[in-house]
Amino acid sequence: MGEKSAPRPYHGKEDLMSARRRNETSRGSIYLGLAGVLFAASGAMVGGYVATSGDVAPAAAATAEPDPLADDQLTPAIEAALGQTVTVTAAGQRRSLRWSELGVVLDARELGRASRRAAGAAEPVAALAEHGALPVQLDRPRALEAVAHLKATIDRAAVDARLDLEARTIHDGNPGYAIDVFPALDRIEAAARSGLAEVELPVVELPATTDRTTLGIDDISHVLGTFTTRFPVGDKDRNFNLKLAASKLNGHVLQPGVEFSFNAVVGDRTEKEGYKIAHVITAGEMVDGLAGGTCQISTTLFGASFFAGLEIVKTSNHSRPSTYVPMGLDATVVYPTVDLKMKNPYDFPVVIHYRVARGEAVVEILGRRRPYDEIAFEREILEQTPFATEERLDPEMAVGTESHDQLGFDGYTLLRFRKYYRGGKLVKTDKWKLTYKPVTEYIRRGTSTALDAKLPSGKQPGGPKPPRPGSGRMTQ
Repeated sequence: MGEKSAPRPYHGKEDLMSARRRNETSRGSIYLGLAGVLFAASGAMVGGYVATSGDVAPAAAATAEPDPLADDQLTPAIEAALGQTVTVTAAGQRRSLRWSELGVVLDARELGRASRRAAGAAEPVAALAEHGALPVQLDRPRALEAVAHLKATIDRAAVDARLDLEARTIHDGNPGYAIDVFPALDRIEAAARSGLAEVELPVVELPATTDRTTLGIDDISHVLGTFTTRFPVGDKDRNFNLKLAASKLNGHVLQPGVEFSFNAVVGDRTEKEGYKIAHVITAGEMVDGLAGGTCQISTTLFGASFFAGLEIVKTSNHSRPSTYVPMGLDATVVYPTVDLKMKNPYDFPVVIHYRVARGEAVVEILGRRRPYDEIAFEREILEQTPFATEERLDPEMAVGTESHDQLGFDGYTLLRFRKYYRGGKLVKTDKWKLTYKPVTEYIRRGTSTALDAKLPSGKQPGGPKPPRPGSGRMTQ
C-alpha cells in the first residue's frame, strides 16, 4: 500500500486569513489577464482596419488665417463709399444725396474689427456691406441738420376743411405728413452700414384739425337772402370800423334752432379792440363817436336775414331814419344793451358771408335751398310828424351867411311786413310797428362883421331820403 500524505496541521484563524488572501490574488491575476487579452484584441482590430483601408492618412495640417487689412488700406475704401450717392425717399418724394451729406462718417473704433472681418476678401467694402458691418456711424448734429433740410422740402402741413364763401363751396380737409426724425436717423445709419443704394425715411401723418363735421355745415350752395348797403370810400376811419366788425361775422355758422346775438359774436367795440372814432347817431343828431359805422354792419346783416327768412327774435330801429337803407329795414346796436338777435328756423345750418369793399357792405346767408319761393318786404305809413328847426349863431362866420349843420327830416310811424310765398300763394306774414322820431334841422347863422370872417363852405350835409309813396315793396 502506498504511503499516505500526512494531513496539514490546522492553525486556526491564521490559516483562514491566508486562504482568503490567496483567493483574492488569484482573482486579480485573472482580471489583469482579461484586460491584456481585450487590449490585444483591440489592437488587432485596429491593425486589421488599417490594413483594409490602405495607406495610413497623414495628420491634417493647421489652416493659416489671412492677414487682416491694414487700416490705411480699408480707410480710403470706406471714405470713397461715403462719397457715393444714395436715393432718399419719404412720402413718395425722392432726393439724391451723398452719404457724407447725410452725416455718415467713418467709425474709427470699428475699423480694426472690420479689417479682420474683411481679410482675404476680393472686395472688402462689398463683403462688409453684405453683413451690415461697414465701419461707419452718424455724426448726430450733422445728421440732424440734414434731416431738418429734408423736412423743410418734404413735410406737408395738414389742410383744414374750409368754407369757400365766395365760390359757395366747401373744401374737404387733407392730412399732412412729416419725417419722423429719430427713427429716420436710425434708418439712415442702418442703411449706411449695409451700403444700400436707397433708404426710405419713416413719416408720420398729421391729421387736419377741422373737417366737415367740425365746420358745422355741409351745404352752402344756395343764397337764402342777400342785402347790400353803400358807404363813402373817403371816410377811412368809419370804413375801418365797418371791415373790423364784419370780419367777426364772416363765416359764422347758425345751427338749426340756435339763437344768434350780434353783440355776443362781434363783442365790445372799444379802442382796445381797434375801433376808431367815426360818425354815430346820438340823441337824434349825427356826431363823432367810437366805433361809428357798426350799425351799418348790423343793418346790412338784418336785411339779408330778413329776406333769408330767419326768425327775428330782437331788433331795434334807429331813432332817426338811416341814409344808407330804406326806412324800415335798419337795425341799431349798442354794446351791451341794444342787440340784434335772430334764430335759424330751418332744419339745416346756414352761414353768414360778409364782404366790405369798394364802397359796399354785402351780406349773403348761405345754406340749402330755402322752402319759400319768395319773401317780400312791405311797409305802411301810419303817421308823419314834421321836424323842428333850430338856429345856431356863429360869431366867427360872416354876418348874413348861413349853413346847415344837419338837415331836418320828418318823423314816421309805420308797419313793417314780411310776407312768405310758396307756389305763388301767401303762406305766412310777420308784422312789426316802428317809430322814427323827427330829425331836428340845425341852421348855423353868421354874426361877424369882420373883414376876415369865415364864409360857409357851401357843402350840404347828407340826410335820409323821404319814403316813397306806396308800400315800398322789395322781394327776393
